[in-house]
Amino acid sequence: MKTIAKILGGFIGLIIILLFIVCERDRPVEELIPLYANKDSKFMPIMGMKVHYRDEGVATDTLPLILLHGMSSSLNTWDSVVIDLKQHRRVISLDLPGFGLTGPSPEMAYNFPYYSKFIDSFATRLKIKRFILAGNSLGGAISWNYALHNPSRLAKMILIDAAGYPKKGESGSLGFKLASTPVINNLLLYATPKALVRKSLETVYYDPARVTDEQVERFHDVAIREGNREAALMIFKGSFKGNPESIKEVKTPTLILWGDKDNLIGVNNVDNFLKDIKGSKAEIYKNVGHVPMEEVPGKVAASILSFVQ
Repeated sequence: MKTIAKILGGFIGLIIILLFIVCERDRPVEELIPLYANKDSKFMPIMGMKVHYRDEGVATDTLPLILLHGMSSSLNTWDSVVIDLKQHRRVISLDLPGFGLTGPSPEMAYNFPYYSKFIDSFATRLKIKRFILAGNSLGGAISWNYALHNPSRLAKMILIDAAGYPKKGESGSLGFKLASTPVINNLLLYATPKALVRKSLETVYYDPARVTDEQVERFHDVAIREGNREAALMIFKGSFKGNPESIKEVKTPTLILWGDKDNLIGVNNVDNFLKDIKGSKAEIYKNVGHVPMEEVPGKVAASILSFVQ
């Protein structure tokens, strides 16, 4: 019995040591702002948050572009596209509630009605009456849901590898799989290994060699920003309840952009969107994954400008 007790004690001790190694404290936003905000960054007090955003380009543009990132991402996903877009248009990118430097919603309400209310409030504070909304992945789903309930404010919409339909055999990323696995996903509140972040990013890209140490560091840092892990966990546990059938009700002129090698949301979804959103059109990029705006930013910027000009 003494031997068994020693073995169990040693095993428990090993687990405690491993937890100390992999567990990380949440990082206060004050530590992250000097690292990831730049000269164009602004912070808007709204709905109990200080929303991180950038308002760039042609200030006199009366029909600006508002860009929404995807799950576990930030406004930085648009950086390379904005370089081209801002030469011709007013372009506004932001960290959505629950992500990036903006951080968690005080309401802890991560669902389509909440984000529609947020977008309305955000645009109103900027005195924008109508705008063009572009969204990638989860940001795409938030976009088409906004189009359903606030069509008068949307002139056009761009969906980039957008969520909305049930998955059909996509391999997905390791990080997303773990985050969607009951019990195990609770551990991600305390442990977010950089190796897991890297592996997830490599799945998102068609060419995993393009993932840089700088990207891994940034994604990891904003993931462990105070409150962001709890927000992400709520979303992965199913806080969003969308109805794919309602996509048929979207009337906003829509451009659909997609990477043909997307492992998270398959290119077969393009046909679904084209069928359901009457009058929409699509472009598919060859040998591109889930984030075309990062992988082929020049092509994405050209596609967007051709559609909105």
